[in-house]
Formats: sequence, C-alpha cells, structure tokens
Amino acid sequence: MKAIIFMLLLMPAWLFSQEQIEGVILEADKENKNLVLAGANVYWLNTTVGAVTDIDGRFKIPYQLDYKKLVISFIGFQTDTITVSSAKHIKHWLKPTDNLEEVTVTSRKQATAKSYLKATNTFTVSSDELLKAACCNLAESFETNPSIDVNFADALTGTRQIKMLGLTSPYILIATENIPSIRGASQAFGLSFIPGTWVESIQITKGAGSVVNGYESIAGQINAELVKPATDDRVYVNGYGASSLRTELNTHINKKVSERWDTGLYLHGNSHQAEHDVNHDGFLDMPKYNQINVMNRWQYTNPEKGLVSFINLKFLNDEKQTGQLNFDPNTDKLTTNAWGSEIDTRRYEVSGKIGYVNPNIPYQSIGVQAAFSSHEQESYFGLNTYNITQNSLYTTAIYNSIISDSRHKIKTGLSYAYDHYDEFVNALNLDNNYERTEYAIGAFFEYNYDNLEKLNLTAGVRIDHHNLLGTFITPRFHAKYTPWEKSAFRMSFGRGKRSANIFAENQNMFATSRAFNILNSTGNIYGLDPEIAWNYGVSYLQGFNLFGRKADITLDYYKTDFTNQVVVDYENPLEVTFYNLEGKSYANSFQAELNYNAFEQFDMRLAYKYYEVKTAYKSGLLDKPLVPKHRLFANLSYETQLSENGKHWKFDTTFNWLGEQRFSSTVSNPVAYQLPEYTPTVTTLNAQVTRVFSPKFEVYFGGENITNLRQSNPVMAANDPFGANFDTTFVYGPIFGSLYYAGFRLKL
Repeated sequence: MKAIIFMLLLMPAWLFSQEQIEGVILEADKENKNLVLAGANVYWLNTTVGAVTDIDGRFKIPYQLDYKKLVISFIGFQTDTITVSSAKHIKHWLKPTDNLEEVTVTSRKQATAKSYLKATNTFTVSSDELLKAACCNLAESFETNPSIDVNFADALTGTRQIKMLGLTSPYILIATENIPSIRGASQAFGLSFIPGTWVESIQITKGAGSVVNGYESIAGQINAELVKPATDDRVYVNGYGASSLRTELNTHINKKVSERWDTGLYLHGNSHQAEHDVNHDGFLDMPKYNQINVMNRWQYTNPEKGLVSFINLKFLNDEKQTGQLNFDPNTDKLTTNAWGSEIDTRRYEVSGKIGYVNPNIPYQSIGVQAAFSSHEQESYFGLNTYNITQNSLYTTAIYNSIISDSRHKIKTGLSYAYDHYDEFVNALNLDNNYERTEYAIGAFFEYNYDNLEKLNLTAGVRIDHHNLLGTFITPRFHAKYTPWEKSAFRMSFGRGKRSANIFAENQNMFATSRAFNILNSTGNIYGLDPEIAWNYGVSYLQGFNLFGRKADITLDYYKTDFTNQVVVDYENPLEVTFYNLEGKSYANSFQAELNYNAFEQFDMRLAYKYYEVKTAYKSGLLDKPLVPKHRLFANLSYETQLSENGKHWKFDTTFNWLGEQRFSSTVSNPVAYQLPEYTPTVTTLNAQVTRVFSPKFEVYFGGENITNLRQSNPVMAANDPFGANFDTTFVYGPIFGSLYYAGFRLKL
C-alpha cells in the first residue's frame, strides 16, 4: 500500500522537468462570463510545437527563449496571435466570429446514460427513465433497470428489497446527494421514504465505489439527486391511483425568493386502506398504510463568487398495519386473538451543504456537507416486539484541485459520522435492550489521471478510526482504457467494512415463529465482528452501429469475497441464527446487456444475468436462499413524433424472467409444511402508456404483473399463525397478482 501511494505521488513529477507555459483560454461573450473553451489549439508560430486545451480550457506547452509568437485558434472564434516574452501564466479570451451561419444540431437524450469516459462503472438514470414506470418511491424506481434486482422481502409488509451483484441493500451504499441516507434503522423501509417525484436522477456505480463517500460500500453505490428549487417547475402536481385502491398525491411548489435564493415545498401523501386476500389464506396480501412526507428545500446560488448552497428540512410519518383480516389493533395487539402487525415510523432530517468554486481558478473547489437525522420506529409482529431509535450525524469536507494540469486531479478531505442506536427486542429467546454508540473520523485522498484519450484511472485510500471497529485502511482503485473508438474497458477493486445491524436489516424474521440465536464471539456489536469484503470487477462497453442505428453492448463480471460476514442462517426452519463466518462466502455476478435504437424513437434493452452466491452455513457451503442463478430482462420503449403543439404518445414494456431459487431447508418440518428445494420460475410483464397533451400536462396508465402470476401459499402455516411453523419469509414472486394504475402530471 505504501508503494502504491508513493507511485501515485511521484507520477506527475516528470511534468516539472522542463520549462513550460501554462494558461487558460476563455470565451469573451457579451455578458463577460468566464466560459472556458475546451479543444482550442495553441501553438508556437512557425513551429510544430503545440497543445490543445482540456475540458477546463487549460493548456500546457513547452517554452524556449526563441519562441515569441503564440497562436490561439478555435472553430467559430477569431484567431489571435500574442507576443510572449517570458514563461508566465497566460489567460486569454477569444472573440466569436460574426459571419457564421446558424447550424442547429438535434439529438435525442438517452434516458439511461453510460459513460465512455469515467474510470468507474457508473451510469446515470435520468428523470425520463424514471417516468417509464409509476415510480411512486425510490424502491420502485429500478423496475426498468437490469442492474438492480427488486423483490419483496416478505409476504405481509409489502417491503421491496433491492439487490446489486447478488447482494442485498445493506451492502450497497445508498446516498441522497452524496450523503449516506438509507442505512441502519431505515435499511428495511427507507427506500419507500423517498418519493419518486423528488428524484431528479440516480447515479448507480457497480463494484467498489469512491473512498470519498465512506468505507461501507461493498457491492456498489446508489446516489439519488433531488430536484432543485431553481430548476424544478414552479408548480408540479402528480396524482396516482391503482386498482388496489392505493392513492398518492405529490405537490411541488417552488418560488424565487430573491436574486440569490430559491425555495421549494415538496408534499407527498399516500394511502391504502383496502383489504385484499386474493389467495384466501386469511391474511392481507398487502398492508394498509398512510404516509405523509414533507420537504422544504432552500437553494442559494452566487456564480460571481462561485458559491452554491442547499438547506433541506424533512419530516416523515409512516404507519403500516398488516396481518389477518379479522385483526383489530385496538383489541388484538400482542395477543393470540388474531395475528397482526403495526409498524409506525417517524423520521426528522436536517441537512445542508455549501460549495465554493474559485472563479479565477475553476479547478479549485471546496465542499462541506452536514446532515442530522432522527429515526423512531415502534413495531410489533404477532407476539414479537421490535422498537428502534437512531440518531445520526454525518459531516464531510472535500477539497478538489489539480497537480500540475487538469489531467491530474485530486480530492482530499475529512469525514465524521456518529450513530446512536437504542433497540428493544422481545421475541422467542430474546428479551433485551440493545444500546450502542458508534462514531468514526476519517481522512481520504483520491487521485485521478485522465489523458482525455485512452486512459482514465482513479486511485483512492482512506484511513478511519472507529470506536468499535478500530483503525483501518480502505483502498479503492478504478481504471478505464479505451483501446479503440466507442469502447471502454474497465477494472476495479476495493475493500469495504461495515457493522451489521442484524435486527433492523432483517425485520422480516420477526414475522415468523422462529427462535432467535446469536452465537456470541465477543465482538463489539451484538457480540459479532464487523463484516469485511473485497470486491473485484471487470467491464467492457462497446458502442457500434447496427443496420445504421446506434447500439451498445456491455459485459461485466464482479466477484465479492468476504473475509468476514455476519451469517443469517435460516436453514433450521424453527430458528434464525446469527454468527460470524467460518469458511467461504462469495458472490459472483455476470451481466450482458444490449441497448439498441432499432428505429426512430424505438429503443430496446436486453439483458442476461448469472449469479453464484454461496455462503458457508453450519450445514455446509450452500447457495444463498431466494437468489435466482439466471435472469432474463427486456425493456422496449417507443415514442411517437412530437407534434407542433407538443402532443405525443409514449409506450413502455418491461419483461422479467427469474430462474429457480433455492428455498432454505424445511426438511425437518411436518410434511404439510415442507417446501421443495427450489422455487418455480417467475415471469412478469409490466407496461405503461403515457399521453402527453402539452409540455405542461400528461396522463399515464399501466399495469404491473400483467401475466397475473401469483405465488401460491406465500404464508406458511397461515392456518396456525401462533404455531411453531408460521413463516412469511418464503417469498419468491408476486402475491397480489395483476395491478393496474392511472395518473396525471401537471406542470405550471
């Protein structure tokens, strides 16, 4: 590790070995703004010595005393020749020419953009992609994306759980505007706490992420960018209604308060109070719930001084009830009259960030972020009780600059994280308060080299001191090489470390009659050791033309090796046991994806995924339960031509096929409650049609699970909910069946 850091620090040293002139070329526009010109030619008159400005408008060119005249040219601008008498910094403005004919170039923006330039395997999901489905919350925003798997965590709560590279969401760093947000107490339900209309775009990074965002990421990172008051619609209203009698309403109200300040009030409410029991097992197929979600967002912008700042205030109240149809919480709570569950959550958040970019030195910037959240959940599941309160503080300061020139960029900074957990668990074998405080202070350094042609690499390291996990180093490395046109070959590796919140992350286990066991190994968190894993990956992206139309194909392979993991063992159907890994645990993921613009306005996305996820349980090395080895995915979207008044149609269809998934063992159950070793295959089809009447108004309607696939008997021992075999965790497919919805979007 010392050798790597040493090489990174010395890499740019050769640049200082000869006398050179540095400078920046800008556009002299009417408003006198410092708009940089990337790709301008800079060369010494009557020589072959020259350079081209980079994306920041900066250049570096060798200098000798006999070089006197420097020529600067750029298409569409007047060519200038300036006299240079010494090796000084040059800042020069080019004037646009006035005799060029206007040329309009139009291009259709991709709803999901893959980068050919970045070192990380990152792609951006835009708001256009999110609108292909209802996307009522962040958990429902990945239905048209093959890289993220979405499934239900249990048969009762309706909670959607996401997976990446075969690993569940606790192994994914999920952030809101680069502030870690879905973690700890919010891990089980937090994705449903971010309304879809609040999301402007989503950046998804596969594999080890940046050290700037922390040490917890193992499988990847998901960052949700929220809409900005300065650029969002002045008034935006989105209404939604489903055949399940679920209703939602989103309202955005944005106002420009002054020249520098903008503010937005974002209101979200959803409700479902109908009782559905399609499979006639006596249990609700989906919970009854109410949610109120409010955000007040302030934005300050001062481009002259290079300042931008955001302040966010959020409040959430979420109430869920599920269980048997005849359950009445007023009389049956925590009794054997009827099995029922309530999950009530209140969450408060305050966050802010400020960024400064030096107007005279645009490659230098400083950013400071801070966030505080308070999460309170009170819940019970039958006779089991689980309450958790988490208070968290997160702060970070980041400095960005370059070494020598803009090919060599650096990020460095400090971070501090504080979490206080207070949990109460009353279940079979457990009746205890679990209280702990975690805090960590860390420093990070990240170096990026980009020659703007073939090679882009990012190497980072951070060191953290954690009061329970100790002092440790986290290395991360990403590299991208472009061997030929429209190609990107990437590789990455990195280490992740995290403390497992075994109760908050596995709340579906409370909706069972299982006994709970923790095999204490004298660790600092529930008696268990921290989870540590290495992630390695390679990826290849190739763009090409097929029958004269644009296409690209992506192949990637990732491997995650755990050096320690908190194993959640369901292999005894009467127990769930937590213990430190003894042996191997790994997740191998392969994905092939084709994107093709088959004809004008028609796009198709096809993907195949293969998973091999194995863990050494007490009973041996086994496939992780309910993870399909094979998955096929297809998404087709078509838009009609835009008419003069802005009217057009949008059509979108998504197909998913999941292969067999292993059930955890039930061989010791009575015959009536034994399951086969593997699940059936699962096929689902979703579709949506949108009618855009104008840029300000549109309606949409669609269906989920149009094939009406339903898992039979998702609740084990539904006829005996307080018996030893009651279990709601054997869920591999849809429970409710087909669901149809309609909605509208109004912009003013």
